[in-house]
Amino acid sequence: MRSSDVTSKTLRGRRSGLLRVPSGPRPYLWAAATVVLLALPFYADRFWLQAGLFAMAAAIGAIGLNLLTGATGQLSMGHAFFLAVGAYGYCVLAGDGRAENGHRLVGLGLPTWLAAVLAVLLAGLAGGLFSPIAGRLRGAYLGIATLALIFIGQHLLFNAGDLTGGFNGRAVPPLSVFGITFDDTETVVAAVPFHSSEKLWYAGLAALLAGGLFARGVLRGRPGRAMNAVRDHRVAAGVMGVPVARYRAAVFVLSSMYAGLAGVLLALLFQRTVPDYFGMVLALEYLAMIVIGGLGTVAGAVVGAAFVSLLPQLLTHYSDSLPLVSDPGTGGLAPGEASRYLYGAAIVAVVLFLPGGLTRPTLSARSARSSREKT
Repeated sequence: MRSSDVTSKTLRGRRSGLLRVPSGPRPYLWAAATVVLLALPFYADRFWLQAGLFAMAAAIGAIGLNLLTGATGQLSMGHAFFLAVGAYGYCVLAGDGRAENGHRLVGLGLPTWLAAVLAVLLAGLAGGLFSPIAGRLRGAYLGIATLALIFIGQHLLFNAGDLTGGFNGRAVPPLSVFGITFDDTETVVAAVPFHSSEKLWYAGLAALLAGGLFARGVLRGRPGRAMNAVRDHRVAAGVMGVPVARYRAAVFVLSSMYAGLAGVLLALLFQRTVPDYFGMVLALEYLAMIVIGGLGTVAGAVVGAAFVSLLPQLLTHYSDSLPLVSDPGTGGLAPGEASRYLYGAAIVAVVLFLPGGLTRPTLSARSARSSREKT
């Protein structure tokens, strides 16, 4: 057989999809990133592991919000409320009911792994109770309705002292799975001491991987196409037989469960839940994550979460060597304020120059080119 025949058959096989060849270095980059993430607890110190865990928790919550806002077009300002449901739900379900900060705290004393699962389901239940409203409202109207959840949640967190511990919050029971307790008890692995951050690293990595793969499957399957149809052409989607209200309600519940999982991981990381954290600023930060990273994609949620969550921590860590940034209370620009200015500027830059977000530059360039042609 001549070489030209072999070449033509190979090309035909590629076109027909029978012969698939990995394109570019992408698979190798994924493999290298996986190896680095798995090996990081053996080499990185506690600060970097905690920063990475914080980014993982933020990424899980941002994936859920991106399913709702990016893929389905439903604006939600109440994402922080469902994070609080997950975090405090875990504490109530796994707590032992001890007295703390003048309150006799409610605790059911369930196994911690079961409490974590039930806390995620509890967040989904809270989303399900709100889903009839989410199924009927859209756009700014849903945003205003979900904004009320923040105020209701803050009122409950500060005043339901027996459940939440009030202003000072409550301690978080450490997670225990398969005989491994994710606390500061030292466990030696390959001559490297593992404490809570090292142990939680792998739990957070597994949760992020599972959540990301599930969301990716949803977006690439039939539900994802229906969600995009609801977002882009609501009336046409209804005419084609897509149950618009049902999809909106279902995605709201799914997004709430992602937020609940993120809340559980944050509670385990902080080792104490404080009501002040689950407020308006956190809700705005999650919106910033999906806008900066890219709406409607899992990768966009992860990149945006890493940017928004890591920036204030890096500014705090390196505040001594950075100009115009100083420690809080010293009279200069605090790292938290500086980070909000920076990712606020990043949102403006993304909206103007990268409408598709940091993970979709091709789409952004195409959108910019089409807009120039129209003008």
